Amino acid sequence: MPKPTSTSAKTKKKPATFAVAILAAGKGTRLKSSRPKVLHEIGGKPLLAHVVAAAVEVVPPSSIFAIVGHESERVCEALRSTGISFILQSEQLGTGHAVMTARAALQGFDNVLVLSGDVPLIKAETIARVRDFHVASHAAMTMLTAEPDDPTGYGRVFRKIVRGKETDEVDRIVEQKALRGKELQQREINSGIYAFAAKPLYAHIGKLGTDNAHREYYLTDIAVLLRKAGEKVLALRADDSNEVLGINTRMELAQLDAQLRNQKAGELMLAGTTIFRPETCDIDADVEIGTDTVIEPFVQLIGKTRIGADCRIRSYSIITNCEIGNNVLIRPGCILEDSVVRKGAQIGPYSHLRPGSDIGEGAHVGNFVETKKTRLGKGSKANHLTYLGDAEIGEGVNVGAGTITCNYDGVNKNVTVIEDGVFVGSDSTLVAPIRIGRGAYIGASSCITEDVPADALALARGRQVVKAGWAEQRRTKARAQVK
Repeated sequence: MPKPTSTSAKTKKKPATFAVAILAAGKGTRLKSSRPKVLHEIGGKPLLAHVVAAAVEVVPPSSIFAIVGHESERVCEALRSTGISFILQSEQLGTGHAVMTARAALQGFDNVLVLSGDVPLIKAETIARVRDFHVASHAAMTMLTAEPDDPTGYGRVFRKIVRGKETDEVDRIVEQKALRGKELQQREINSGIYAFAAKPLYAHIGKLGTDNAHREYYLTDIAVLLRKAGEKVLALRADDSNEVLGINTRMELAQLDAQLRNQKAGELMLAGTTIFRPETCDIDADVEIGTDTVIEPFVQLIGKTRIGADCRIRSYSIITNCEIGNNVLIRPGCILEDSVVRKGAQIGPYSHLRPGSDIGEGAHVGNFVETKKTRLGKGSKANHLTYLGDAEIGEGVNVGAGTITCNYDGVNKNVTVIEDGVFVGSDSTLVAPIRIGRGAYIGASSCITEDVPADALALARGRQVVKAGWAEQRRTKARAQVK
């Protein structure tokens, strides 16, 4: 007989809900730019995109809100694909005002994590650590702090001392300009990253004032209000102070970009990729590389490029948003954009794969060959001085040096189809739309304007004429004219 359910049984407590608010409304005046501050890039993507990428590992995109202001439409468009929401701060009156503006969206959550859109090195693990510490401590406010080598310019955090020992509780926050005497030796800084319990936050945020040089509402000041109300305000040190570094100048932008790229190269090498002279290579944050692949000096890997295992990418190649299979060789000086290169293929030197190129397994694209929106089949070869645009090329095709697919008629782009096993002689011109049948031969220097049947030979060039002695006669006539 089933055991009756006890009406007095305790129900499980629901886990605390968290929203993430990312402050992204600033102009970035010191960057001397018309572009929104959070859209300046390091590691190949906007500052804000780095923060969002870390946040989505902690909470779902539906719980992330970017508070935007300056050039808000550009910011929303750049980050729209992430699935986060946007809140407009039409007047930029400070960090406290930003969180006031987001009240309707945030106060339905139990807790709010506040991140800065210009602090791109923050890690998901650190955000999760702040969250967990905040919940476990039942704090009204938790601030992430750090101890950089040079704390100049940051507000200092002073903790409460009990029986001669430092606690997690915040005693006071002193801005750089207000530091006096021994206070100047304090190195623990306020990072501007916080966790709040939503109820006490919005119960007191309306009391913030603007009694400061910029006449703005500072979120930092909420700590004083909460402490006066008897709420718990705690500090948690970051393990790595570099994570909380913000960007205000172009120099800082360059420094953090270099730091991020160095970190990325280190992660790849630890995972099994060989990178020679990593300080010369630019590898974006989202790039993926398989084991035993070798990256030579002065290579750029951009965007969401994915490279398989056992590849070799030789010097001075630039690869953007491409998918490279296993055992691929990219010789020096190649440029690849939005293309696919399948396993065992060889590219270069000095090849240009434009968007939409799909290079088949074991295929070769060689010296000064350009492809655009072209599929080159398994084992096919185009080794020299060739342009292949809007072409469907089958397996085992040989494309001779100097071949051109004439795909543009001045109005439309037309397709060239070359079926399996075709031999295209050097210096051929294929005027699209056209189809070359399976196993056909195209004679060198032919201009092909009509379809060629399978297994046929197509010749389209003027017949050679030889006039014996013509050159000597011409020279004799020229000498006579000089006399």
